[in-house]
Amino acid sequence: MRTRIPAVLLALGVLLGVALTTTVPASAEERRPGQVTVLQMNLCLSGLAGCFGGTEYPKVVDEAVERLRENRADAATLNEACSGDVAEIGRRAGYHVAFATVIYNGAPLPCRNPEGRGVFGNAVLSKTPITDVDDTAFAVFNGVEERRLICASTARRFDVCTAHLSTGGEAPGSVNAQQCAELTARLEDREQPTVFAGDVNRRASCAPAGWWTETDAEAVQLPGIQHAYGDLADPRLELEPATYTDHDVMVVRSLLTR
Repeated sequence: MRTRIPAVLLALGVLLGVALTTTVPASAEERRPGQVTVLQMNLCLSGLAGCFGGTEYPKVVDEAVERLRENRADAATLNEACSGDVAEIGRRAGYHVAFATVIYNGAPLPCRNPEGRGVFGNAVLSKTPITDVDDTAFAVFNGVEERRLICASTARRFDVCTAHLSTGGEAPGSVNAQQCAELTARLEDREQPTVFAGDVNRRASCAPAGWWTETDAEAVQLPGIQHAYGDLADPRLELEPATYTDHDVMVVRSLLTR
């Protein structure tokens, strides 16, 4: 079993140079009644981004499968993914898959290095069947990469959503800020209990009023820009160091009470 490090200890260990070897007690491994575990990863799989070399492809795919299994995740949100790789992750780990193709320079972007891995985008995985999918583009984006929000409804009667928002800063009026406002409004419209997780490329929350916010602010890699929001109860965040991608792994466990 992988050693899991609470977020605050993860950052403290880096600052002090202390090797953290504390494992989670058996009681923490037990599922609470109504628990929903959502895992968030940015996989950097396009083959174009500078972070791709660090994935040592296909090791990053193996790592994603391992994290899903170890955390017994009910769902996962994957950013900067490829449709073929996501299908393989779902097949190996036993998950249903909803994939959102991101338009790049006016067309779907085939993943490369190697080729044959499908097209670039974001995904939601669910251990139980996916009953409905809502996949729509944000009204604005910058550069050549479209940004999309995908939400999947599950047979357990909760929704899981993800998005990868634009870079370029979060100042008022920026493209990222406009996407954040749109994300807030679209999450508010969800009718079922919902968890959102994704790389939002900002530090300020986009959560609707009354929703909780968890972030990877204590992560070792690129801290603060992966967020999770939800209207389920009693969220608990764990951060896990990632070996083959440039973002650490977020694991959020909350309770489905309605």
